[in-house]
Amino acid sequence: MSKPVTDLIHHPYVPPAGFAAPQPGVFKASTVIFPNVAAIRARDWKHKTGYTYGLHGTPTTFMLEERIAALEGGSQCVLVPSGLAAIAAVNLALLKSGDEVLLPDNAYGPSKALAEAELKGWGIRYALYDPMDPADLQARIGPGTKLVWLEAPGSVTMEFAPLAHLAQVCRQRGVTTALDNTWGAGLAFNGFDLGRGDRFLAGSGADIVVQALTKYPSGGGDVLMGSVVTRDDALHQKIKLTHMRLGFGVGANDVEAVLRSLPSIEVRYRAHDRSARALAGWLQSRPEIAQLLHPAFPSSPGHEHWRALCGEDGMAAGLFSVVFDARYGSARVDAFCDALKLFKLGYSWAGPISLVVPYDIPSMRRAWPHKGTLVRFSVGLEDVEDLRADLEQAMGALRG
Repeated sequence: MSKPVTDLIHHPYVPPAGFAAPQPGVFKASTVIFPNVAAIRARDWKHKTGYTYGLHGTPTTFMLEERIAALEGGSQCVLVPSGLAAIAAVNLALLKSGDEVLLPDNAYGPSKALAEAELKGWGIRYALYDPMDPADLQARIGPGTKLVWLEAPGSVTMEFAPLAHLAQVCRQRGVTTALDNTWGAGLAFNGFDLGRGDRFLAGSGADIVVQALTKYPSGGGDVLMGSVVTRDDALHQKIKLTHMRLGFGVGANDVEAVLRSLPSIEVRYRAHDRSARALAGWLQSRPEIAQLLHPAFPSSPGHEHWRALCGEDGMAAGLFSVVFDARYGSARVDAFCDALKLFKLGYSWAGPISLVVPYDIPSMRRAWPHKGTLVRFSVGLEDVEDLRADLEQAMGALRG
């Protein structure tokens, strides 16, 4: 007669099949149970035909991978612990000592830091190119160039690059491209099909699309996760094997949170976009502001590229930056940020709470034409008039 604790652990009850609800079930596992040795030897985790170990996938992670792949217009996806981990996974899967990777000068800062430290230390060269000039990219691609990163708009400074032209340059030179599509979120444009009309055909975009699911897919400011999406199975398998060897895993509760938020992503994206445009337009009219950086506004660098790709009435997320007039020094701009009440000081974006961060752009860019201090705003889901009033009252601290 077995003891009660053994009976508890090995209880034979299995719930009946057929339960359906709006949200999928959450499966947490490191160990996966096999019915027999033959199943252990036969199961293939690489193609989602079975389960072998929690790190290689559960019904919960497979569900999110399939949905993110559909959102991005791809066919395969792997999940990683953060957006930066997605960038790292792609670099490590495709690059080896002696190779070169090219990054846009306005790339996400930690991506540049990864190239400067780890990749350089492993014998992988990197160089920066001007993302607004396809000819500059063309000139920098050499025999050792194996990967080119694309990003639009640029991190913090928000220039919108001619992505289709950049991808075309790489395609003609036979170089793999990876796009950070966190801003577009699979909604503003399709990273795999970057053309509009008949100038660029389907498949004219990037070979790989990564996204920080931390942002719009999660939407709550409480999850760290990233994704790597592909259309080519051979490329996917290369990334998936590197993903396995790196031991990248994501928690089931975090996956559940993203699955729960995902159905409302477009509604939230449009709400962020609408409020951001209202506030950006108001700030642009203010005498304290020297430059608005928002792709949907004609005065912003690369606006014509955004319009060509996303459409005249296209979406543009809830993120923008402004450059304050040079007569306001960085200390005054810091005082403005400190005086904000609804806008909180904090990194990241796409959550319900509006955020603000001042940046020292000359230390981040090779060439920066503006003299004033840049401040980036992430517009949340608060009432837009309340946010406008918050900005207006903080102008008093700016003026001193």
